[in-house]
Amino acid sequence: MDEAAFLAALPGLAFQAVLAFARLGAAVMLLPGLGEEEVPASIRLGLGLALVLVLLPVVGPGLPAAPDSAAEAVRVILLEVLVGLWLGGLARLVVMAMAVAGQMIALLLGLAQAMVPDPALGGMGTAPARLLSLAAVVLVLGSGLYAVPLRALAESYALLPAGDPFPAGAGAEAFAAAAGESLALSLRLAAPFVVAAIVINVALGLLARIAPQVQVYFLAIPGQVLLGLALLAAVMPALLGAFAEAARAAFLALPGLR
Repeated sequence: MDEAAFLAALPGLAFQAVLAFARLGAAVMLLPGLGEEEVPASIRLGLGLALVLVLLPVVGPGLPAAPDSAAEAVRVILLEVLVGLWLGGLARLVVMAMAVAGQMIALLLGLAQAMVPDPALGGMGTAPARLLSLAAVVLVLGSGLYAVPLRALAESYALLPAGDPFPAGAGAEAFAAAAGESLALSLRLAAPFVVAAIVINVALGLLARIAPQVQVYFLAIPGQVLLGLALLAAVMPALLGAFAEAARAAFLALPGLR
């Protein structure tokens, strides 16, 4: 391609690069491990631009040409941002299950009053929720699971070509199903602590009936916290293993990989 032809094709290439960045950049802001609030925005922006450089030669031939109307160009770009946010949100829901499980565990351990900033849930969260949220991020990055949503994002152009209308009905159903699966996963992860809380409360109730003179409340609070922390330390490896298996299955079920 000579200089004149390159200059003539440059506006179209620039529009295609903007389209690719609209989807890839929006998704990177939400993808597990890569789109965490702790990661500076400049680094996430750089990751999005790097993905554009890597994937544009592959997906470029399938991208639409620059439209003549500015309104049509804005519409196409907004559709790509919506697709990116949708795909990134589906992957983000999987990791949020750990934070929700941590919130449940904190309530069962009696640690719900100790609040810390938690960007995963927004605002303030409990210490166990923050611990499990960070553990999930470390596991996703350390095990290489972050590559699966990236592959789904790259292959999403075959399922949802750029410029095509977004399937709002199917997209909403997929997001609702992913939210339900995320909540079910958090309940499964917190199940040992639910059982332990029931056993502890039943035992304390029996103790209060058998020995009314014992100050059960003053025994219950520190005992529940100590037993809960011991249980958390004991089941943490199994909990992370269960999350890793569920996350891998959920990532492999993302649109584009099915």
